[in-house]
Amino acid sequence: MEQLPLWAADRVEPISLGAGLVRVGTCGYSYRDWVGRFYPRQLRADAMLEYYARHFSTVEIDASYYRVPSEATIASLHRRTPPEFRFTAKLPGSLTHVPSDVLRPSLDDAEAFRTNFAPLVDSKKLGAVLMQFPNSFRPSARAEEHLGRLREALPDLQLVAEFRHREWQTAATFSLLARLGIAWCNVDEPHFQTLLHASNDVVGDLGYVRLHGRNAKMWWKGDSAERYEYDYTPEELSPWIARVSEMADAARETYVMFNNHRFGHSAANAQTFAEMLR
Repeated sequence: MEQLPLWAADRVEPISLGAGLVRVGTCGYSYRDWVGRFYPRQLRADAMLEYYARHFSTVEIDASYYRVPSEATIASLHRRTPPEFRFTAKLPGSLTHVPSDVLRPSLDDAEAFRTNFAPLVDSKKLGAVLMQFPNSFRPSARAEEHLGRLREALPDLQLVAEFRHREWQTAATFSLLARLGIAWCNVDEPHFQTLLHASNDVVGDLGYVRLHGRNAKMWWKGDSAERYEYDYTPEELSPWIARVSEMADAARETYVMFNNHRFGHSAANAQTFAEMLR
């Protein structure tokens, strides 16, 4: 079998830190450009999840942003992972990327999402559901109403809100999310004026961090692969050790998910970060 990179040698287990538990993983796992970098070249695509689960104990499902996965697909994810494995999943873009001229968008996909994800919910493998909103989604009465409708549509799921516009990064937003029972997503991303700055905020008892990389050149014009092409240095990750440590004192669980997935950088950086955190 092909020799694996050293950083893939040990499984990243959940880390007890402070009063909580920290889970470190990646956003997505099924990437062709990981073959030969993280996955052995001879590994079949349908065996990637099992291989990933031997090296990490959590993953964020990215494909659910594009369409609601079938119940059979979700049942397969459940069968192919060990009992202690945890998933988080992105809510479909049809529910988060809503045109501004649509007053009350359909929530049909929310019902389908909850129904099809039942195997992970029932097995307690679904740790959180991420609502990733676009930069154009800004604070307003209509936006707050939409957040409330999503909460009502998915009453028993742990929701996490990731905003892409800095106008949301206020005490008023934290109060709103606390009333709705929605967690806050901290981010690491390029330092543009309208984007969120790095933070360690916890709303409720769940902490969440997504590290997107800092590819400022391609952030606005690149595709989903080019935008997230970035390799963190240990020096860049170091401030997040302190932030996550503080979050772990305030949260029951904290998820740290690397989204700089191109060429397997997220997997390598997640391993490095877990070693630093330990």
